[in-house]
Amino acid sequence: MGHGGDVIAELTNDHEEVEEIFTNIEELPPGDERRKHYADQATIELVRHAVAEEEYLYPAVRRHVDGGDALADKELNDHAAAERTMKDLESCEAGDPRFDMLMSKLMTEIRAHVVDEENNLFPRLREACSQEVLMELGDKIRQAKKTAPTRPHPAAPDKPPANKLLAPGAGLVDRLRDAMSGRGKDM
Repeated sequence: MGHGGDVIAELTNDHEEVEEIFTNIEELPPGDERRKHYADQATIELVRHAVAEEEYLYPAVRRHVDGGDALADKELNDHAAAERTMKDLESCEAGDPRFDMLMSKLMTEIRAHVVDEENNLFPRLREACSQEVLMELGDKIRQAKKTAPTRPHPAAPDKPPANKLLAPGAGLVDRLRDAMSGRGKDM
């Protein structure tokens, strides 16, 4: 992740990448170990994406969009539900009977969230903000994803300032764990 452009282009590209990972999972037979690899990749990308949105996108929505508080709160609730699902999925191997159920649940949650953001939140944000503000937000999102956690932390704060203070430390620990375990390595 890290594509360039304004915040909407950046996040839309992230959505497309995650959808591609989901498609890879769906094309493999149940129990195939590659499904777990792709699930880990999806989780890494989704957590980084969500943390960046929570740090910069949703505060901007609250500040610039009419009714932004309710909109941001709904998106944060979507994130919390998906993060709990990812946490449950983290302990499942591809052959675990719960894996397919949790993966299906996560795909449903994320796909609904993406449709809502792309059809509701993004157009409202584009209407409310100048291109300069959208580009600035895109830069902040890209920077946040570089240090964001790669594993779900459902109990972690999801609003500034606490999330901005704690996320880089959790991200460092997650990346060390990933390096030691080989999690998230390309196939």
